[in-house]
Amino acid sequence: MGTLTGVGTVDRISCAPVDHDTLTTMFAGLRGQERRVRRPPPDGRGGLLLAEGARVVQRCLGAGHHLRALLVSTAYAGPLPSPAVPTLHLDPDAIQRLTGFGAMREMLGAFDRPPDPTAAEVLAAAARVLVLEGVANPSNVGTIIRSATALGVDATLLGPGSADPFGRRALRTSMGAALAHPWAITDDPLADCRGHGFTILALTPAADAVPLPEALTAMPGGRIALMLGAEGPGLSPAVLDAADARVTIPMAAGVDSLNVAAAAAVACWLLSGPGDRPGR
Repeated sequence: MGTLTGVGTVDRISCAPVDHDTLTTMFAGLRGQERRVRRPPPDGRGGLLLAEGARVVQRCLGAGHHLRALLVSTAYAGPLPSPAVPTLHLDPDAIQRLTGFGAMREMLGAFDRPPDPTAAEVLAAAARVLVLEGVANPSNVGTIIRSATALGVDATLLGPGSADPFGRRALRTSMGAALAHPWAITDDPLADCRGHGFTILALTPAADAVPLPEALTAMPGGRIALMLGAEGPGLSPAVLDAADARVTIPMAAGVDSLNVAAAAAVACWLLSGPGDRPGR
């Protein structure tokens, strides 16, 4: 058992041989150095994919991603994914000092990040898609992708200003759904959707918007892209003007809007249609 200066006691460094400094440097200061793990342009290839929690780590492995190293809390007593992976065990306080995260679930896996798919690839076979404009909160993005996956929406496009689905918080909040749900980051989601024959609906709380169930009834069988904006500002005027229709989720009097992740979940349920929902 060794001691890591400034961090705390290392309960053990196990499995594959690795230099102590290399292993600790991989996880050091992650909160204060988020640029180090941001999506490398142009397609994320070669970056670091951080999977937090035993379930998300297992789902990354199940999706075929290469695990470089693990940081594991001594409070976790469950099984480790592989005896061949370099693993650093620290107590929760030491993990907080090392990474800068206020709290961490059972483990943090550092994976090689694969290249992201293109918008053309994810739209090719899709009929119902979500398009996010400026949804910068990673937890909202993760929750939206989890809802889209669970409720049978085919894909998600993320326009400028939206959080990376493979960011640590977004991937954690999606519970690994971002590993399976088709998504793409694109500079011009409107043009991508237009080029693939989608009707574009803009979700807005505006009083003159058409109720979403009514709009969907009027266009059965077509390819539909539903655009959602960030909480507060919502969709930009340019998107609202370019959409084929403005739609809204009917709500009780006195409530003017929903959290974007909650609105997306309701919209996903409506978009998928009774005959297309999983389990039906």
